[in-house]
Amino acid sequence: MKEAPVSDHQPTPAPGPALARKLNILLDTAEAEGRKVTFTDVRDAMSAAGTPLSRARWHYMRAGTGPAVKKVELLQNLAKFFGVSENYLIDGDEELPPRVEAQLELLASMRVNKVRNFAARQLDGLSPETLLQIRDLIDEQLSRGDSDQTSRRNSDQP
Repeated sequence: MKEAPVSDHQPTPAPGPALARKLNILLDTAEAEGRKVTFTDVRDAMSAAGTPLSRARWHYMRAGTGPAVKKVELLQNLAKFFGVSENYLIDGDEELPPRVEAQLELLASMRVNKVRNFAARQLDGLSPETLLQIRDLIDEQLSRGDSDQTSRRNSDQP
């Protein structure tokens, strides 16, 4: 059985790994905004929107390992659920929405602070001088990472 040709104006669903990356970014963004999105939340929203979603399919979509998602309506409904442009999940080349990008930067900052807090709890018996040295080393490494990311972003721009 032959598939119908795709017209020029019809959206092309993103391939599995690209879609998985975008879905996981949206989940991280939601977490940065203070809401933990569960499969049940997504399943219920997709059911209400008329595009049911099984746990297995959600897992494959997030892992990028299952069959390609050809149901454009499902991707549109997921985009609405996460509050982003429908094209973000449908088109492979769509850039990060500004809100998502800002939240990802916030999330990265929050993770850095969790590392510092964890280290402080684990190193509780050390002298203040040693703790300050460790803090300085962590800050130095983090600032190197920030400058590496900035360099990579600048080299990606035309």
